[in-house]
Amino acid sequence: IAIDSGYAPAYNERALSRKKIGDYKGAIADYNKAIMIDPNNADTYYNRGTTKVRNLKDYQGAINDFNKAIAINPKDADAYTNRGIAKKNLKDYQGAIADYNKALTINPLNSRAYSNRGLTKGIGFNDEKGACSDFKKAASLGNEYRTNWLSSEGGAWCRNMR
Repeated sequence: IAIDSGYAPAYNERALSRKKIGDYKGAIADYNKAIMIDPNNADTYYNRGTTKVRNLKDYQGAINDFNKAIAINPKDADAYTNRGIAKKNLKDYQGAIADYNKALTINPLNSRAYSNRGLTKGIGFNDEKGACSDFKKAASLGNEYRTNWLSSEGGAWCRNMR
């Protein structure tokens, strides 16, 4: 950045480093600078969106970023999955399910999308059978959290469901 302050990837990388050490506002500032320099980089919008959804709980801001990332790269299953997470947190359960479904259309092996779709089915629609099916599919695809949960006391209701 000191050598070339117009090099957007440097800001994106520094933002990722700032995020790792918990400097979320610094990360957002770097993502903003990277986007000013290169407004057509889907990864920067995606990275800024994940910071907003996971660390800052700015769900609407995250949705806006994932919308931009998807507009630039409509085949990014992770952007749909994370936008679904943001929508779920805003209680837009139908929108979240639609995003998880789109992510799974793009990548049918996306265990996070199955796991999060299961959560949304359970929370938003009281669909225990659908939730359990998704949890089991996520575990079968190697989702460690779901595998451990299904083996736990808390997952017994699902583990024993047919």
